[in-house]
Amino acid sequence: MIKYSSRYASSPEAVKKYDTQQLRNEFLIDDLMTENEVTFTYSHYDRYIAGSAVPVHDLTLETIDPLKASYFLERREMGIINVGGSGSIVVEGKTYELNFKDALYIGSENKEVIFKSKDPKNPAKYYINSAPAHTSYPSKKVSLAEANKLELGAMETANHRTVNQMIIGGVVTTCQLQMGMTELRPGSVWNTMPAHVHDRRMEVYFYLDIPENQAVCHFMGQPQETRHIWMNNHQAVISPPWSIHSGSGTSNYTFIWGMAGENLDYGDMDVCKINELR
Repeated sequence: MIKYSSRYASSPEAVKKYDTQQLRNEFLIDDLMTENEVTFTYSHYDRYIAGSAVPVHDLTLETIDPLKASYFLERREMGIINVGGSGSIVVEGKTYELNFKDALYIGSENKEVIFKSKDPKNPAKYYINSAPAHTSYPSKKVSLAEANKLELGAMETANHRTVNQMIIGGVVTTCQLQMGMTELRPGSVWNTMPAHVHDRRMEVYFYLDIPENQAVCHFMGQPQETRHIWMNNHQAVISPPWSIHSGSGTSNYTFIWGMAGENLDYGDMDVCKINELR
């Protein structure tokens, strides 16, 4: 079964007037990780798609109407990170085994994609991002151990974290899609601080490893007009190009970041001074 919904772009002037529920309706993705479903949210920011597949039984990737394509990856590339039990993904007859926190890049023009779980009682939970692609690049698996790792922040500022760059230049060749996973150390709660914007690309955050009865407060909006959305485990949030994207949790946690836009320079960002945020 496949489900999808669309989200239209909102201007920063409009978002200033949104109440809590409207913010959540426009930017929060809270229908992920449903068993035996492929679920997508199609965003009009850079035509980015975020979604999930949880195959208790095998699930086949099918196209959705907004793409106006005969198959999903006809003009798109895809990144997938498994946040559940062990599984495999079949791409044009080739099988890629994905354990917990392993990633797979699938290039455009691949017609057959099948999602599988090793144990139906502990199914794989595939978090999926997709962006338009103008060239077909080879598909490639990247295990968590193979990721390019950056150690950032410090315990003193409660943001000691490991950034695992997985689907990114130097690891995988892509058209515009980039994905990775940031793991916060115990005692640290702030991600992506100092906050930043990058007007040349949008981003989506997916939060995981949030303990039961804990939560993350995700901050968004222009640096001088910030807003917040409280988030639970396995929820995602859309970040417009004009918005900061940062969060603080009631415990440490992990988040997957995915982005697309004008360029592939991971360091292309405009940092916001912490004491100037409003």
